[in-house]
Amino acid sequence: MSSVRTDAPHGTPSLSGPKARIPDCPLGRTVAVVGAWWTLEILHEIFNGHTRFAAIRHHLGTPAELLLERLAELQGRGLVEPAVDATAPDGREYRLTPLGRTLRPLLLVIAAWGNHQLAPEDRSVILVDTDTGVEVDPIVVDRRTGRPIETENVVFARGPKASELVAERYPKIMLTS
Repeated sequence: MSSVRTDAPHGTPSLSGPKARIPDCPLGRTVAVVGAWWTLEILHEIFNGHTRFAAIRHHLGTPAELLLERLAELQGRGLVEPAVDATAPDGREYRLTPLGRTLRPLLLVIAAWGNHQLAPEDRSVILVDTDTGVEVDPIVVDRRTGRPIETENVVFARGPKASELVAERYPKIMLTS
C-alpha cells in the first residue's frame, strides 16, 4: 500500500510541495499531500476513468513534459502509480493508490461547494447518482452518529500528541466513548 512518507518531525509528509506552518496541523498535512490545484484536476481525470496518459493530457491540455513531471510528483506523494497495460500504445497508464482513492469524497464535496456558488442553470458539471439519475448534494457526516458536521458544535480540539503550537490554539476537550 502506498502512503506518504512521514519521516519528518511530528508526522509531516516529506514532500516538495507546500509546507505546513504548524507541522502537526491536519489541514497543513492535507495541503502538503494535495499540493497545487492541478493535483485535483489530474485526480479528477483518473477518478473519471481517464487513466491513459494521452487521455489525461488531452482533457487537461497540459504539455506532455509538464504532465509527466506532475504525475511523477503525484507518484512521489503516494497518490498514483503507473499501471502496466500492454494495450496502451505508449504503455503509460496510471491508477490511483489506496491513498489516492481516499481523496474522492473530498473532491466531490469541493465540487458541490463550487456549484452552490452558481445558479442551477449556470452549472457546467453536476454530481448525479447513476442508479437513480438524481442530482446529488453531498454533505459531510460523522461516521459514528450520521450527524452532519457543518454545525457550530463540531470544533477543532487538541489531540493527544499536540505540539506546543497546537496546544496554544486549540482547547483540550475530554472525549467520551
